[in-house]
Amino acid sequence: MEQTELVFIPFPIIGHLASALEIAKLITKRDPRFSITIFIMKFPFGSTDGMDTDSDSIRFVTLPPVEVSSETTPSGHFFSEFLKVHIPLVRDAVHELTRSNSVRLSGFVIDMFCTHMIDVADEFGVPSYLFFPSGAAFLGFLLHVQFLHDYEGLDINEFKDSDAELDVPTFVNSVPGKVFPAWMFDKESGGAEMLLCHTRRFREVKGILVNTFIELESHAIQSLSGSTVPEVYPVGPILNTRMGSGGGQQDASAIMSWLDDQPPSSVIFLCFGSMGSFGADQIKEIAYGLEHSGHRFLWSLRQLPQKGKMGFPGGYENIEEVLPEGFLHRTARIGKVIGWAPQIAVLAHSAVGGFVSHCGWNSLLESIWYGVPVATWPIYAEQQINAFQMVKDLGLAVEIKIDYNRDSDYVVSAHEIENGLRNLMNINSEVRKKRKEMEKISRKVMIDGGSSHFSLGHFIEDMMDSKVMKGKDAL
Repeated sequence: MEQTELVFIPFPIIGHLASALEIAKLITKRDPRFSITIFIMKFPFGSTDGMDTDSDSIRFVTLPPVEVSSETTPSGHFFSEFLKVHIPLVRDAVHELTRSNSVRLSGFVIDMFCTHMIDVADEFGVPSYLFFPSGAAFLGFLLHVQFLHDYEGLDINEFKDSDAELDVPTFVNSVPGKVFPAWMFDKESGGAEMLLCHTRRFREVKGILVNTFIELESHAIQSLSGSTVPEVYPVGPILNTRMGSGGGQQDASAIMSWLDDQPPSSVIFLCFGSMGSFGADQIKEIAYGLEHSGHRFLWSLRQLPQKGKMGFPGGYENIEEVLPEGFLHRTARIGKVIGWAPQIAVLAHSAVGGFVSHCGWNSLLESIWYGVPVATWPIYAEQQINAFQMVKDLGLAVEIKIDYNRDSDYVVSAHEIENGLRNLMNINSEVRKKRKEMEKISRKVMIDGGSSHFSLGHFIEDMMDSKVMKGKDAL
C-alpha cells in the first residue's frame, strides 16, 4: 500500500516538540495510510533529548547541527537566522525521504515559528498546514494585530506599559496592553518583526491545527470561522504524556512517594515551565507567602541561566542558599522544594489541590484535563495573555498576577502570594466548580463523537482530498 507521507517541522523547544509528537501519534493512529517524519532541529543550548515513540508510522530525522551564535546574536534575530539556515537541510532531507516510489509526500505540518518552511513545501508542490500549539484566542490576537499593523497603521508601542486596551474579536473582553507578549515591543532584538513576519505567513497555509477544543474556546473559534483566515481545526487537548527533561526516575519516585503521604487535594504545586526561574528577592517572597498561607506545597525551584547567555534554567547545587534562613526546617512537615518536576504525574495525583502556573498553554490544558484549579503567574512569551483569558474571559483561574514579566523589576509580595494561594485553595470557589465541569468535557472531546475527534477526522479528509486533487493535476 502506498504510504501518504507527512513531514512535521516543530520548533525545537520541549513544549512545541511534545505537542507535535502527540498530534502525529493521533493522526497515524486514526488513519494507518499516514506515515509521519518529524525533523528535529537542535539549538546550540539546551536539549531536545527524550523524543521517542512506539509507533512504527512515526520516525525522527535529526538534522545536522548549524553554527549560529547564541551569545552575541539577540533572540529575535537569532531564531530567524537559526531557522533560515535550516532551509537547505530540510530541502535535502525531504529529497532523501521521497526517493522511494512507495512514498507519496502529501504535505508539511509546520510550527508557528517555522513558517520559512512554507517555501520548501511549495518547492515540492505540496500544501502546508500550521500547527499552533497555543490557544485559538491568541491565534486570533496575533492575526488581528498583524492586520491592524499592516493595513491600518497600528503602532503597537502605544500599548507598552499602558492601561490602553484593544478590542480583539477572539476575546470576550478588551485586551489590556500590559498583557501583550513582551516580544511585540522588542524592536531592538527583532522579536516584534519576527512575530509579524510569521503571522503574515499564517495566512498562506491551507489550514491551522490548534491545540484547543470548541467547548473551551467557543467564542474564539466562532470568531475565526468564516473569516479570511485559513480553516481552523481544533484538535486538542493534546497533552505531553511521555516526554520530560532535566530529571530522572529516581527524582520522580521520591516526589510521588512524598505526595502519597499527603491528604487528598491538600497540596499546592508550584511549577513555572521549562524557562521559568526567579531572582533571589522573588524567591524569598514566594517562600514567605507559602509559609504564611499554611498550605502544603510542592515547589519546583529552578536557577536562572547564566547572565548574558541564552539557555534554560537548571537545578541549584545548594537550594538552602537562596531560601530564607530556616525555611526548609520550619516547613519540613508540610512542604517539599524540588528541582525538576514530572508535571503530568504530579497534576494527576489525588493529593494535588491547586497549581501555581506560568500559564504556558500546555500546562493550562494539563490542569484542565486533571481538574486542578490554577493560580496565574505568567513569566514570558504569550503567558500573560493566556492568564488574562483564563481569569477574565473564561473564569477558569484565580489571579496571583496576570501581567508579571520576568524582564521587569517588579517583585510580587508575600502578601499578594498568600492571598492568591488562599483563593486558589477555596474549596467552594466558582473557579473550582468550573474546572471540574471542564475536566469532564475535555475527556469527552477526544473520543469518538467528541468535537476534537470530529475535527481531526475533518483535517484528515481534507488532507486526503488535497492529495487526490494533486494526483489528478499530475495526470
